[in-house]
Amino acid sequence: MKVSTGWPAGLCLASVALLSACGASGENETAHEEAPPPPVEVVTVQAGPAAAAESRPGRISPVRVAEVRSRVAGIVLKREFEEGMDVQAGQVLFRIDPSPFQAQLSEAQGALAKAEAELKEAQAQASRLQPLVEVEAISRQDFDVAQTRVQTARAGLRSGQAAVESAQIQLSHATVRAPIAGRIGRALVTEGALVGQDGSTPMALIQQLDPVYADFSQPVGDALRLRAAAKAAGDAASPKLAMTIEIPEIGETRSGELLFSDITVEPDTGRIAMRGQFDNADGMLLPGMFVRVSTAHTQPQQIITVPQRAVVRNPDGSAGVMVVDAQRTVVARSVETGRMHNGQWQVLSGLQAGEQIVASGVAKVQPGMQLPQGSGEEAAVLAPASSDANP
Repeated sequence: MKVSTGWPAGLCLASVALLSACGASGENETAHEEAPPPPVEVVTVQAGPAAAAESRPGRISPVRVAEVRSRVAGIVLKREFEEGMDVQAGQVLFRIDPSPFQAQLSEAQGALAKAEAELKEAQAQASRLQPLVEVEAISRQDFDVAQTRVQTARAGLRSGQAAVESAQIQLSHATVRAPIAGRIGRALVTEGALVGQDGSTPMALIQQLDPVYADFSQPVGDALRLRAAAKAAGDAASPKLAMTIEIPEIGETRSGELLFSDITVEPDTGRIAMRGQFDNADGMLLPGMFVRVSTAHTQPQQIITVPQRAVVRNPDGSAGVMVVDAQRTVVARSVETGRMHNGQWQVLSGLQAGEQIVASGVAKVQPGMQLPQGSGEEAAVLAPASSDANP
């Protein structure tokens, strides 16, 4: 019998037998012979330690992402960067036709100069009337009117100053700069394109790639155990845990730390979105790249695994197995499965070590069927796996 290896949990093959018919034969027998029980493989469930590390699929994502957009409407005159290159925050990326904004600035500056002149005139008039009102040469009302003109002129001056400042800002926006440092992708607009009309127009995308995140998910139970291990190993307020990623295309492995930000249980799958951070000074890790994420266990746990072919799926999506009790009667039982690796399902609940299940020929048996003891029993123990567990 070929013995396969899988999870670090062993399964003891209790017996493999072809069951023969039990009906009697004779010359005077007139009843039809009963059909022989179907050939099945029965295994004994055993528990074993889980692997010291768990590997799951993940995707690389940038630490920061910024869309370059025009904050004013206008025609693109020139692109000032090379696509795919690193840029610095504040670096000039595009130049938009500045002539409309220069005209607005000139108009605002003219209005400001007029406001300054009006203020000077109002102040001079108030100064001339000051001694006259003191000797009652003019009425107090005339002097109050002069004072009001001064205040009105000052308000007009402040409005003019704000208009000039606004026009200067609009003119500065005609030069589009990088909002963050990072690697810029292809230009989304070309020279001559109208941007910023009826809403802001995306012009390019900048992604900060050093460091980078590796996003993955895992069952909520595993995530809580990792969180507890991280708290025990470091700062309880900001738990960190070492982790590694493997780049399958080149076989390279990198080390980083596990972050516990953005932990949310997905209702449909019962899994938690998690994130790790890794240095990427050479720029090898790119957004969207597939990687294998490994996190370490502090203490190996005992787990139960069963062959994939032994697990059946019910119409509602739940898992089940066919248990063979002490009387060799087949009993259907629901189980909760976890990860699968090398054709072995991890069983989280529903089975105990030492119980027997039907490992092959599950479709040929029914609950309540009696399986006689077979002959030619053969036993073997599956060796613990040395590879990391996969989701």
